[in-house]
Amino acid sequence: MEAATAVSAFGTTTTSSSSLYPGAARPRRLLVTPAAWRGYRTPPLRAVASSRATIVVSNPPPPPPPPPPSSAPAGVAHSKVDRSGRFCSPRAARELALMISYAACLEGADVVRLFDRRIKARSETGFVFDKTCVLNYNHMSFGGGPLEVGTEEEAEKLNSQNEKDSANEAEVLSAPPKLVYNNFVLRLARENLVAVASGWDKHVDIINKITPQNWKDEPIARILELCILHIAMAEMTSKGTPHKVVINEAVDLAKRFCDGGAPRVINGCLRTFVKDHMNIDPSQPAPAESKA
Repeated sequence: MEAATAVSAFGTTTTSSSSLYPGAARPRRLLVTPAAWRGYRTPPLRAVASSRATIVVSNPPPPPPPPPPSSAPAGVAHSKVDRSGRFCSPRAARELALMISYAACLEGADVVRLFDRRIKARSETGFVFDKTCVLNYNHMSFGGGPLEVGTEEEAEKLNSQNEKDSANEAEVLSAPPKLVYNNFVLRLARENLVAVASGWDKHVDIINKITPQNWKDEPIARILELCILHIAMAEMTSKGTPHKVVINEAVDLAKRFCDGGAPRVINGCLRTFVKDHMNIDPSQPAPAESKA
């Protein structure tokens, strides 16, 4: 199989093949795979459909306790939407910044310019977005170990629900941003991306020092993980967000969109960054946290 062109996050070109990018400039940042770019609609992050836990049929587990009564529709508690039916939480802003960073790596574009282009882009002819997708979206849906069920029927039911949830997530993540996020989230996401761009070169060198060797050996498989590190490091240094908040958010993003031990590695990398490059003891709360 012909090797794909890739410019690593660590500043070196690994291989070259101009035939993969006919008529287009080679990507400049992070790593690149030959993926088609379709207007403003970003391809869903790689683990949206694979972040669901495996389902294993075994002896019936003990029944879970009944959920507390609630008058809110299913999914509303997870979505954090405003009265217009759009996301309004900082977590949504970080997810949006991650999607734009990921897409910028695939396209070889500047993250801020790509964000602005997506915001200004018009919807495709005939595109209709169902806002109930936002209400059913769960920012806290993480992968995990296998789920045990008692019967094949229960397994089929859970698999069916997983497919619906994955399709819902893909619809939300690929929709035009103005339909999904309110102005607060759009502004916060852009601020994060401006911070990422301004601190990029400095953070590339730091990431090269704090990431494990196997990530450096296969950078093309670590686009999302590297983007999460850039976003977290930029938010801590440029925006002054308390380091524990940023690290927890970065680990949660890794749990949602990355594979294997990425959350643990990202946690370790960011704690090292806080200790060695920000001269802060990561075990101690930041001043802003102690007041809360």
